[in-house]
Amino acid sequence: MIRFIHLADVHLGAVPDRGCPWSHEREEEIWETFRRVIASVRRDPVDFLFIAGDLFHRQPLLKELKEVNYLFSTIPETRVFLMAGNHDHIKQDSFYKGFSWEPNVTFFEQEMRSCVEIPELNTFVYGMSYQHQEIREPLYDAWKPEDKPGFHVLLAHGGDGNHIPMDMKRIAASGFSYLALGHIHKPQAVIRGKALYPGALEPIDRNDTGEHGYILGSYDEGRIRLKFMPFASRSYQNLLLTMQETTTQFSLEEMVKNEIFKRGGKNIYRIILRGWRSPELILLTERLKKLGNIVEILDESKPAYDLEELYRKYTGTLIGDYVGSFMGRDLTVVEEKALYHGLQALLETSILNR
Repeated sequence: MIRFIHLADVHLGAVPDRGCPWSHEREEEIWETFRRVIASVRRDPVDFLFIAGDLFHRQPLLKELKEVNYLFSTIPETRVFLMAGNHDHIKQDSFYKGFSWEPNVTFFEQEMRSCVEIPELNTFVYGMSYQHQEIREPLYDAWKPEDKPGFHVLLAHGGDGNHIPMDMKRIAASGFSYLALGHIHKPQAVIRGKALYPGALEPIDRNDTGEHGYILGSYDEGRIRLKFMPFASRSYQNLLLTMQETTTQFSLEEMVKNEIFKRGGKNIYRIILRGWRSPELILLTERLKKLGNIVEILDESKPAYDLEELYRKYTGTLIGDYVGSFMGRDLTVVEEKALYHGLQALLETSILNR
């Protein structure tokens, strides 16, 4: 039986949420999580470690390549295969060029199909590297494995219009045993048991919600078993809170604190406010941001105006005419926002002019 780990989009050198108090911690955590993966392989060796692009967030420094190479040297029983993706694509002066890797490491340096055979494990690994930030040709679509029995693995990075578009069914039907994919940051199976994106090892930005980690797999006589292994040190989470007319600034702060306590103070949150709030409530969002690692607050709540009552009360005035122009029809999201923002401004002006 062959055992392997498939990961991608490590993005060493990234500084998520730059400018936030925790951004420096996140930069180091990305490195530390990669070190933890290597340490886990050292404790429980696998046959292969596949890294499907964007190991680095940008052009790696020479000292960074040496650091990574040293880590690979600590798992000599594991064959490592990696490629450059669109973020760390190989420029003319890249330190990737000509770098001397450890004997157990294979780096696909060329922007063309390569195949490496490991006879003792009856395994064939196919890959290439990006030498341009964007590649719009569907290069992988025409690739086919060698006409030999064994474990045929395609290491592929991309899948959108600017980064090697893929006809996944065509590639899968070509005969590869497993497609080790990279570029998409959220874990997903494109073809169950056949083609998987492990997602970014650590979440890189606020849109990388949910669990992050790597794929642990095995191959035995044509049968593949795959398991997603959560491994990130923290996660981005959307925190949805429902406002009510009785909600106050202080009660909202208590809701936020309680939810963060339940979910974990280390995680990073986008707070989404929905429901109906008192028209008099003025949200102090900066106070909410001090309650934890809060990267964004989206206020989608609506003031609980009684539009029919306001229309009757202000008939014949600018406010009445404004409310009347929206009544009796289905409003788009933009129109609804305009109604409430405009109404709040008119009412505040009316109060000030009394």
